[in-house]
Amino acid sequence: MAIDFPNSPTTGDIHTVSGKQWQWDSEKWIAYGSSLAPDVLKVDSGNNRVGINQTSPTVALDVTGSARITGDLTVSGTTVTVDSASVLIKDRVQFEGATANDYETVLLATDPTADRTITLPDATGTVALTSTALPLTGGAMTGAITTNSTFDGVDIATRDAILTSTTTTANAALPKAGGTLSGTIVAADQIISAPVMKDYAETVYAGGNSGTSQTLALTNGNVQTWTMNGNCTFTMPSGSTLQAGSSFTLILTQDGTGSRTGTFTGVKWAGGTAPTLTTTATSGIDILTFTTFNGGAAPVWHGFLAGAAMA
Repeated sequence: MAIDFPNSPTTGDIHTVSGKQWQWDSEKWIAYGSSLAPDVLKVDSGNNRVGINQTSPTVALDVTGSARITGDLTVSGTTVTVDSASVLIKDRVQFEGATANDYETVLLATDPTADRTITLPDATGTVALTSTALPLTGGAMTGAITTNSTFDGVDIATRDAILTSTTTTANAALPKAGGTLSGTIVAADQIISAPVMKDYAETVYAGGNSGTSQTLALTNGNVQTWTMNGNCTFTMPSGSTLQAGSSFTLILTQDGTGSRTGTFTGVKWAGGTAPTLTTTATSGIDILTFTTFNGGAAPVWHGFLAGAAMA
């Protein structure tokens, strides 16, 4: 049977004759067997493309609509594009990795008993495993935590410094049950109530030569010794840190010349008369005691001659 083909066909044109389908490949007509409507199966031999429900295929196999594959699907390209809101997978996704071997990573979903949603954050990072993450209900840490952030509003670095300082202080503190001190205690003018003192002493400050003027300070000690090598004016202790009730003892020794005199500013003496110092050279030793009941920058000192010519 002679077939009357169209004149001047265009590449890809399809001509149907007696249930058979022919397509022009730009040189000749090629038979394709049973006739199919072009909107069901389109063979574009000029561009090596096939369309299913697609009259203008743009890729090698262009399918419009659903497709079912009952066997394995192997994709050898580098990119699979899924332009869909949902991809239905039974229970796992398997990753081969860069090396094709017997080892794979499987992303497995436990059989759900209700609809579940796991949301990935808009952030870059590494997913932590439950075996290495601290659970919300608490647990034991086996390694160090390094952070520049805060926990419950507390800066960890600052708190760590406080805890270290507190621990160091606690380790060095005297226990409430008592113990032996191994260093100096500075009470900083604080009140110590109801102590029972036993076998105690006061600091003795050796001031050296008195010269003709000397300003006394209790920070040196509450017992002070001076050698009278001149007629000296002693300025009594004063200042904002001088506490009411302060007292001290002054031990004055004549030098090799002797007959040195002493004057004391702002002192009220017993009987209203200042004592005369012993004049004996070298061996002339006098002991005077002083106490103030107001302290401060303008204290009133009360003086007493505790002992004269003590040699």
